[in-house]
Amino acid sequence: MTIRVKFFASLREQITDPKTEVDGALVKTISDVWKQATDHPMPPHVLCSVNLEHKDATEPVNDGDEVAFFPPITGG
Repeated sequence: MTIRVKFFASLREQITDPKTEVDGALVKTISDVWKQATDHPMPPHVLCSVNLEHKDATEPVNDGDEVAFFPPITGG
């Protein structure tokens, strides 16, 4: 099975040719998904979600999950 991967906002613009799916058998955590989806190092403070729920990068993932990455959000 596979894990769907999405990058949003500036991450999508910075990462050229990211994979949109990774093999679920090759990953155990959200950070593993990042490593399989792109050659870029994961920036500090990236926000992560699994199946629309915010999670820490050390959280486990399962086959069929959707993992999304967002840049830190600031505002005033």
